[in-house]
Parts: sequence; C-alpha cells; structure tokens
Amino acid sequence: MNRQSRRRFLRNAVATLAGAGLAAPGARAQVAGERPARGAGVAVMNPRDRVPVSLIIDDSTCLVNLNRFAMPQFDLAFAGRNAAYHKPWREWPAEIPDAFVRKFGEWCAARGVKGKYSVVPYPACVGRVDRLLPGWTERELRESLGLVRALMMPHWDIHPEMVTHTRVIDTRTGHPYPDTSLRFMENWDWTTGKSVDEIADYQVYALRILKNAGLACEGVTTPGGYGNRARPQLAQATLESLRSEFGAEVPHYFRDLHDAGERSVAPLVQLARGLDGPDPQCVVSILGCTGDWTGGWDCSEPGGADKFITADLQAGRMVDVIRRGEPAVMVCHWTGIYWNGQEVGFKIFQEVVRRLHARFDDLVWMKLSEIARYWAARELTRIERAGRRITFHAPFACPQFTVRIAGGSDAPPRFAAGPQPAVVLERATPAGGLASGRWLRRGEDGIACFDLPKGRSVLEV
Repeated sequence: MNRQSRRRFLRNAVATLAGAGLAAPGARAQVAGERPARGAGVAVMNPRDRVPVSLIIDDSTCLVNLNRFAMPQFDLAFAGRNAAYHKPWREWPAEIPDAFVRKFGEWCAARGVKGKYSVVPYPACVGRVDRLLPGWTERELRESLGLVRALMMPHWDIHPEMVTHTRVIDTRTGHPYPDTSLRFMENWDWTTGKSVDEIADYQVYALRILKNAGLACEGVTTPGGYGNRARPQLAQATLESLRSEFGAEVPHYFRDLHDAGERSVAPLVQLARGLDGPDPQCVVSILGCTGDWTGGWDCSEPGGADKFITADLQAGRMVDVIRRGEPAVMVCHWTGIYWNGQEVGFKIFQEVVRRLHARFDDLVWMKLSEIARYWAARELTRIERAGRRITFHAPFACPQFTVRIAGGSDAPPRFAAGPQPAVVLERATPAGGLASGRWLRRGEDGIACFDLPKGRSVLEV
C-alpha cells in the first residue's frame, strides 16, 4: 500500500472515530453513520417478502485441512496449558480433497443453497494459494483454485479469513513474526490497540493473495477473536481495504454471531456517509444466528440437526429467527463439514436443509454480499411520498427491492427509473409469488417488488 493510501486510511479513520467519540483503540461500540429521512406510509420489506437464509463456512481453503496444521500452533501459543489443543492432530488427514468440494458444491447448487466460503490465503503458514502449497503439485493447486472459481463463486462469496488463521505475518517480509505467543496470533491479541491503518494494511495483504489467485472478494471473515477489541477500527479498515483492492461498492464482514436469545441478528450497516454524493460509502457487519453444531473446527462432538430445526419442524434456532423475519445465517467450519473424511457435518447440514425446505415456503437463499447490499439499500435509500407518487433516492442499486405501501388502489403500480419510460408492474400470482416487476394487494396495502437502480426512481401507486 502506498503512502498516500496509508494517509487516507488514517485520515478517514481518525475523522470518523473521533467524531463519534470512539478514537480509543479498545472501543467496542459501532459507528452507524448517516441515515436518510423516510416518507410516511412506505416500509421496506425483506426481498420478495421472503426471509433470507445463508450458510457461513469458516476455515476452508484449497486442499489444506486447516485444523491439522493449526492445532499445534495454537498449543504452542498457549505454551501447552490449554487442553483444547491437545487433540490427536497427527492422526488427521492433511488434505480435504477437491472431490469433496465438488460433492458439496454440486449438492448445494442443486438445492439453491448460498452463502460464504472462506479461502484462507496462507493456511497455517503451509504455503500461499497464489504461489505454492508444499505437499501438493502446482497442477493440483491450479485445479483446486479453478474448482473454487467455477463451482463455488457463482453461489458463494469468497472471503479471506485473514492471512494464515494462525500466526501473524510481517507484511514487510512475508514471514511469520518470531514471537509465537498469543500477542502474534491472528485469533487472539494482535489487533488489540492497532490503528485502522495497521489493520487495513494486514487485510490488504490477505486480499491481494486471493486477487493474485484469481478470486474476487467483497467481504472478509475474522478468525477467532481478531478485531474483538478493535471493532470500529476493524469496520473502517474493512471498508477501506475492500474498496482499495476490489472496488467493492458495499463491503461486508463476518465477525459476530448470537446463537440464542432475542437479540437481533439483522445486519449492521455501519460508517454510512456521502449518501447523496458521487461516492456513497458504508460497510455491513453480517451476523450469524447459530453456533457451529455440525462438528466444529476441531471435529468435536456435533450438536446435531435438532439445534437448528427439530425433526417435527416446530422448534430450533433457525425456526425462531425465521419466524421473526430476520436473516437466518447459519455458521459452520469446513473442517467439521468434512470431519476427517467421515462427512459428519455435511450429513447434519443436509438434514437441516431438508427440514428447512419442508417447513418453510417463504425462504430465499442469498450470498452474504447479496444480504449486505439489500440491507444497505434498505437502510440508506431516501424515500419521499407525495400522494400516490413515491420517489426513491438510492445510493446503491438493489435487485428485488420490496416495499409495502399504505393505501393505494387496485390499479397496477408504474415504476420509472431515469429517462426510461415507466413500466407497469404485473400482478403476482399465488403460484409465482412476488418477483421483480410484480405487485400484489394485502389487505389495505400494496406490496411492490422491483430492481432498484442507483440514483432516482419513481413508483406511482
């Protein structure tokens, strides 16, 4: 990263954090940023009036079975004093084969399953996915990356899970720091006290490896406790690093989950600014709603399908979250999905999907980037109403944007964007349901679904 980019990172961070009274490195609060005015009688709904569902897959990468190589490094960081890292890692396979990636990816694609799939750039310091993985041939690495691009990327966001998921890399040398304590482990203390500039520099290093490998990213995943005590700095660094490396319009990240209780798991749209200008900005924190009940990162005893949704389809964490209409984002680890070749986690997940599809007919599978974009448009679009004319000023385009309008008539709504002629929306049928370009009446209200363009557009009802 050049000096001008570094200065820009730091200037933006200091201005944002200081303005919100959050300049202290250990601050845990979040900075929401700007919010537009909203006209009365118009509410933004879920896309197509359906509940978003998704799957977050952590600890995945090309070929390397991360838990086998991470376990002894974690044990060393704790100086042997943490029994959690005394498992028989030498007995675990070194590889999660591409044949399993294909099996999993094809099964999910056939059922419309979408989500996030990490590719750890320098997994456990074994090797870099843009250069060489010792233990595998150059051809094997090339074919593994090709499989991710062809099979996974159409349905899954690709995230770096920082650089190694274990030891911190010195970005000046490309080598791990010699200090093997928790202070220089990505999962624990390294980000504490770090500036936006330092965190952004580290994330750019991770993103650039994936970029070199031909993988595009709109988000990042934090390994373990990374960013836990530097949340505002993490959000700002994520916004800046993803915009810098990939030009991501709506960057997002996965850091937190709430696997029980009534606390909201809706995405957090943060650092919104410049909404009416030429360069609107924000970053979205995606929240998971479950624990990893499919086998864990260390092939532990799984919680099982009932934790997600019970066999009678009436209870479980996913049922609770879906009933209240919030995005239901499950969390798992690739190492537990594979479970040392026994596929324990995969079998549990297959049953969870079967139960979800049997219980609900109002779900929509979405990638994290799709959820992030929808929530950014949902919260940051300025909406004005004058009689039957509703005007949208959107900083970000958004497909399947769905609104509920109080009152109105049985006449079909007309939607116009820019200089294009107005389009008459079609009435949705019970069989087809809501989709872009359709509308329906529900009681006294109208519900319309359309592809929201960036800038100004008008809906006449």
